[in-house]
Amino acid sequence: MSDLYNRIYGLCQKKNISIGKMCNDLSISRGNLTELKMDRIQTLRAANLTKISDYFGVSIDYLLGNEQKEKPAADSDGLTAKDRRDIARDLEKMMAELEESGDLMFDGDPASPEALESIRQAMAMALEYAKKVNKEKYTPKKYRK
Repeated sequence: MSDLYNRIYGLCQKKNISIGKMCNDLSISRGNLTELKMDRIQTLRAANLTKISDYFGVSIDYLLGNEQKEKPAADSDGLTAKDRRDIARDLEKMMAELEESGDLMFDGDPASPEALESIRQAMAMALEYAKKVNKEKYTPKKYRK
């Protein structure tokens, strides 16, 4: 039996489910895991490894035998580092468009740096909130914790 199969089997036992149930939940062929168990193959496709790691909340490195067990955790507000990068990229793009358009005026005067920073912070909070709401709304039930 391969180490990868043993790790997956151990995670299934901890969650009190069978390998077959996990395969059904993730739409993975049971035959792939049988081949892995019999040492006919050494690993699974990256897409299947990703599904399994997300399902159990562990990293792919852990499944492959490396040290890290827990998946890189999201912040307490539920946003991952990737989410934060996406928000920062979108925010910079939006701010650049606003500044280039010349529409940031107050009584005919250009917006002050303090006003720009206030707008940036408000937009960042709105983008973070929208990201959290959308993650809750559009994440399939089987991947929710």
